[in-house]
Amino acid sequence: MKAVLDYDSTISWLLKGDPAIRWQVKKDLLNLPLKDWSSERQEIAYEGWGKRLLVEQNKNHMWGRGLYSPKWISTHYTLMLLRRLGLPPDNDQARQACKLLIDKGTYDDGGINFFASMKHSETCVSGMVLSLWAYFNIPDKRINNLVSFILDQQMVDGGWNCQSFNGAAHSSLHTTMSVLEGLWEYEKIHPEQCERCTRARLRAHEFILQHRLYKSDKTGKQIKPQFTRITFPPRWYYDILRALDYFQDCKAEKDSRFQDAVEVLIRKQRNGLWPMQSPHPGKVHFILEKTGAASRWNTLRALRVLRWWNQ
Repeated sequence: MKAVLDYDSTISWLLKGDPAIRWQVKKDLLNLPLKDWSSERQEIAYEGWGKRLLVEQNKNHMWGRGLYSPKWISTHYTLMLLRRLGLPPDNDQARQACKLLIDKGTYDDGGINFFASMKHSETCVSGMVLSLWAYFNIPDKRINNLVSFILDQQMVDGGWNCQSFNGAAHSSLHTTMSVLEGLWEYEKIHPEQCERCTRARLRAHEFILQHRLYKSDKTGKQIKPQFTRITFPPRWYYDILRALDYFQDCKAEKDSRFQDAVEVLIRKQRNGLWPMQSPHPGKVHFILEKTGAASRWNTLRALRVLRWWNQ
């Protein structure tokens, strides 16, 4: 199955969007050199969605008056969105906020814990904070302790589950994807330290592939309808487009077990574009794209995935 679209008109439509869309189209779909998209990326802080998020930050470097909650307007989730927009990593506002997460969240076991009721770090949150820490390249040796904590939490089946402390014996796709994104961001800036990280990621890849990205490894049936609902931003939730976009980014080896998820993604196309499906409920700073309408975010990510898959 192949996507049916007028590629040139789709690219033209994408390039009429926010700077956060435009720079990624030029880099990832048009394969243009750095000089042709770097200035576009810088505009994220001064125009559109990125500017609107940055002006919401208060004098204490926080958003939503909280570190992790309220969802989705807290400091943590605003930084997660800014990372997905591609805000330049040297942005001072984001770096100050990220350092705040690190200082307030780093726990005795080396992981991240924002929750007074918990006596251990939370694996999913630790993976997400690692992705921020590495992306915004905060110089702090504690990052190595965070990586060690995460790697030590890997389960026998190859993935991760934030409920392992409560006896969970099977990994979670939600937690596994958050950890994989964090480890991958870390590998980008510390390739010399990543042999153990790479081994861990490849084990987790196999865990996800055993589930064909969204199916039970025992029955072959879809695990949750949510896993094939594509929305943006994904927050902490797993879905096939979030997973496929990660796999294309790290240039994962092709495997026939991706095929089912790729075909689901293609079937979601409408008139050459991909729609925005229902968002995850919670407070937002503003609505990026209307539910049910053609989505530049989903179209960009879907085309990026298909470009990798069809090469």
